[in-house]
Amino acid sequence: MARPVVGIIGNTDLLHGDYPAYTGGRMNAEAVAEVSGCMPLLIPAHPNFVSVDELMASCDGFLFTGGRPNVHPEEYGETETEAHGAFDRCRDAVTLPLIRACVEAGQPFLGICRGFQEVNVAMGGTLYPEIRDLPGRMNHRMPPDGTVDEKFALRHLVHLTPDGVFARLLGAHEVMTNTLHGQGIKHAGARIVIDGHAPDGTPEAIYVDGAKGFTLSVQWHPEFRAGEDPVSRPLFEAFGSAVRAFAAQRNRQVEPA
Repeated sequence: MARPVVGIIGNTDLLHGDYPAYTGGRMNAEAVAEVSGCMPLLIPAHPNFVSVDELMASCDGFLFTGGRPNVHPEEYGETETEAHGAFDRCRDAVTLPLIRACVEAGQPFLGICRGFQEVNVAMGGTLYPEIRDLPGRMNHRMPPDGTVDEKFALRHLVHLTPDGVFARLLGAHEVMTNTLHGQGIKHAGARIVIDGHAPDGTPEAIYVDGAKGFTLSVQWHPEFRAGEDPVSRPLFEAFGSAVRAFAAQRNRQVEPA
């Protein structure tokens, strides 16, 4: 029996500095295939190549991944500054309406890092351009040096809302996570529930209140060693269960009478 399909939103990249490509981290595909039990499908995030309707018809769920470019501040009503960094307007044009459509349709998605920020912006929220510049905040950025293991190492606690959605899923009120981001939520969007914070108050776990489908999103990177990590594994397992349930329901609706 065919596995349900999870569309993994890719990033625009230049291989070897001059060859245009759409890329996706291998660990994202591994987490979807090996922990969620779904078939990963890399999506070129460009509105000239894909549409929201086509993506929703072709995929059963979506993984909104991390990425170096940030959501453009015009998407949340602010003016671009140097602190906002690099952008990918084509990805913005695909992901933001896709997130809103998934919320409306009950189609499951999991947001990670930039994807977490996209979910907040899609629902009307705003972002800080640089968390480490705020008084009392820690540096959440990826360490500039070291191995992949060192860069993705667990670095801080996330305090979850007691008896909240994440606490029930993960079976704890505190979890240790990695941290590899520069931006973060400034104002939560409509229906965005902040369900976990870093010790410095930075939002780390959110979901969309009243959504019919799975909308959990995290600021950290659970795809790293997702099959081994006690926080990442239940998150990807729950996402896979939601995708399978959505696919089964959709298949029942199209079966001939």
